[in-house]
Amino acid sequence: MFKVEKFPHGTFSWADCQSTDAEKAKKFYVELMGWSKNDQPMGEGMVYTMFEKDGENVGALNQMQTEMQAQGIPSFWNNYITVDDVDALAEKVTELGGKVTSPPFDVFESGRMMVIQDPTGANVSLWQAKDSIGASLVNTTGAMIWNELATRDVPKAMEFYKNLLGWEFQKAENLDYHFIVNNGRMNGGMLTINANMGDIPPNWMVYYNIADIDAAVKKVKDLGGQVHVEGQSPVGPFAVIADPAGAVLTIMQADQPQPWLES
Repeated sequence: MFKVEKFPHGTFSWADCQSTDAEKAKKFYVELMGWSKNDQPMGEGMVYTMFEKDGENVGALNQMQTEMQAQGIPSFWNNYITVDDVDALAEKVTELGGKVTSPPFDVFESGRMMVIQDPTGANVSLWQAKDSIGASLVNTTGAMIWNELATRDVPKAMEFYKNLLGWEFQKAENLDYHFIVNNGRMNGGMLTINANMGDIPPNWMVYYNIADIDAAVKKVKDLGGQVHVEGQSPVGPFAVIADPAGAVLTIMQADQPQPWLES
């Protein structure tokens, strides 16, 4: 019901964590999420750790490059969107007011990607699958279930992604929130950064589904992480957390996780 074999163009398909302390963060996620890990050598002493749930890939983590750390970049989770042709979109990103921060490049035989920044300042990666589609399990416990943009200019962001990826949007009833619709499927959301959120930069947030939010929140604290926000959404309770190295993500106890249907 939740296993994926192919992601359509424009669909969120993967998330990985660039960590300033990979070993500490790795231990945190394995214990919190119940994931198993598969360390994959990437050359020059680098390791890309694949997180697995029931033998399926659900996310990953690696040590942030020294050059990035020297710039003061904090640990962060990176969201990936599957596209049919990365190279064909590079020029379009700039034409639409965005920036290509990492031009298209091959990731061994796994796929081809680039990192972009939308006109509101949020970074996201575009992924053209080869041997790896990204996550092979979604929505169920322990898997990615949602991706969300927080920005100070939702209309500008919607216009950019609509023209770049063909996304459509639905306004939530009685909420300052827009759902992303891609290929007829709910594909995440967008919200406006407000005063309660502080001086945070525009960002894409990954959500992971968990079985018990109360137990998970307690465990986050016991494992040396932080709980920034606890709340209730229309589909279940959630908590915005940070791992011990500072990377922020959201965990959610979804009431009725939607099965994945291949299209």
